[in-house]
Amino acid sequence: MEAVISLVLTTALLLGSPGPAPLALAGVGASFGFKGGMRFLSGILAGLLVVIFAVAAGLGTLFTTYPMAKSVCQFVGVAYLLYVAYKIASAQGSIAEREGAAPSFKDGFILNLINPKAYAAFLAIFANNLLILGDPLLSAIMTGVVCFAVAVIVDGLWMAIGGSLQTIFATPAQAKKLRLVCSAALLVSVIGAVTL
Repeated sequence: MEAVISLVLTTALLLGSPGPAPLALAGVGASFGFKGGMRFLSGILAGLLVVIFAVAAGLGTLFTTYPMAKSVCQFVGVAYLLYVAYKIASAQGSIAEREGAAPSFKDGFILNLINPKAYAAFLAIFANNLLILGDPLLSAIMTGVVCFAVAVIVDGLWMAIGGSLQTIFATPAQAKKLRLVCSAALLVSVIGAVTL
């Protein structure tokens, strides 16, 4: 039981710390509202499932064997995260006017699929919980299920926090400032994730 509690806390801290996905979720929540960002959140979670499966299947070994593959993935990831930051920063008008322009399921899916922080976090989590249940396969399944459950809660909270800010920044000028702050924070997190 202690191992599971430790896994939950570790996952919450790693996934909940400011990084590309949480800051993008906060920015989308602030710019488009919680409801307007649901497709993006669904995409983030679907991309996270792919990352969990990839790490559980041995992606860390691939990156160790072929360092160039890791570098290419990081480059593509950074480029796409910069695009998401731009999309948040360049949204115009009021919340109601922007709802149709919110980042899509595909945007969220791709963001987490190429998010360097997600891979680094899951590589660490899976390495530390390889034998949580004694059997490697059962341990990997349990670790993946716990990680995904925690991610649903943590990512939903990040978007809700962002969504709660939209009433504070109701005018277009205030909303623009908030979007710029969220985009800048996303850019800083991208730099941090790449330097891991």
